[in-house]
Amino acid sequence: MKVAITGASGFVGTHLTDRLEPEGHELVLISREICDLSDVELLTQLFTGCEAVAHCAGINREVGAQTYARVHVNGTRNVVEAAKRAGVEKIVLLSFLRARPDCGWPYHESKWAAEEIVRNSGFDYTVLKAGVIFGCGDQMLDHLTRPIFATAGLKEKTIRPLAIEDLVHVMRAALIDRRMKRQTVAVLGPEEIYLSEAVRRVAEVAGKQALIFPLRILTESVIEPGSPVVPLPYDLVPTRRFTVEQIRDGVLSHKKAHEAQNENKLKGEEKRVSEWKIILCLLYFFVAVLGVVIKGE
Repeated sequence: MKVAITGASGFVGTHLTDRLEPEGHELVLISREICDLSDVELLTQLFTGCEAVAHCAGINREVGAQTYARVHVNGTRNVVEAAKRAGVEKIVLLSFLRARPDCGWPYHESKWAAEEIVRNSGFDYTVLKAGVIFGCGDQMLDHLTRPIFATAGLKEKTIRPLAIEDLVHVMRAALIDRRMKRQTVAVLGPEEIYLSEAVRRVAEVAGKQALIFPLRILTESVIEPGSPVVPLPYDLVPTRRFTVEQIRDGVLSHKKAHEAQNENKLKGEEKRVSEWKIILCLLYFFVAVLGVVIKGE
């Protein structure tokens, strides 16, 4: 099956690719470098021949021209238009659990707007409202492995950590098996815990001491959808708990990724040093030759 994935270089897109590729599916991987979702014509070309599109592209914060309105709203509108032109049959949209209208939070409202665009597109669709996701390469474990962490306000908030493997399992069912037709479903982890407890568990695995202090960074619990949803099919309900084993796998994978990144960085620096050595040697050579010429004159 031919499937296009937007946000393919991101956390969820990468894991979805790793799940589908070994099964032999033909994947069209679309990252920001290939198309920033503003070019409908290019998207149409990329979607041509695809039966389904997994729309995973998104941003967590606005930077310059990359705004919620441009990426989440206009980007989704362009994805839908291009999918229509290309004859795509199914769209799976990755949204956020608390996405809802008129809540005063631009991120939540933009995600809700994207949901509405997909729901009103006429396509067979599945909107997945995911909670806090963890796994190899995620921002959650990256932040929580730091020695100092701020909890949410004086009254603690709870989360239901969702393993990336469970989310990808649901996405595959929607894309490949065409399940959850024209439905909006919430995808949450099986365990509800305080954010501070999540910090302590990760700190224990990372061998660090968590210094936790109250700060207003999470203003609401991330355990219930911000809008009505259809129950997830029983066989797709996430089962992976936020255990020491799961955290250790994610932290170790994250550590290996950082080590590989640092190694590549060092190799790049060594290569640059070698290049400068060659340049300096050539300069010395030319200076020496120039000196010989001047003396000869």
